[in-house]
Amino acid sequence: MTLEELSNYNGRDGKPAYVAVSGVVYDLSNSTLWTDGNHEGAHQAGHDLTEELKTAPHVRSVIERFPVIGQLNIAATGQKTTNKLPLVPLLAGAAVVIVLLVVLLR
Repeated sequence: MTLEELSNYNGRDGKPAYVAVSGVVYDLSNSTLWTDGNHEGAHQAGHDLTEELKTAPHVRSVIERFPVIGQLNIAATGQKTTNKLPLVPLLAGAAVVIVLLVVLLR
């Protein structure tokens, strides 16, 4: 599903309420907290809420309880995908490897 297709599922006028999070599309239609596709006046169905969920007062597992409809096709949306590892864990891992090499090569 593309972002354009997702936008059709905004929960209004009897339409299902779908949101995408991290490339997965969820159906929130049966949630009383998503009446008419609106959540607490802060979020609207029919959108990719990946970034918004990072600052939400609840954990991601709350969204993951809802039925999965499919996958968000990022390539078709024109959005850039990033498969980069976070810098801090990468550097920490490299430091561990270097320390192990120093200890082993003594």
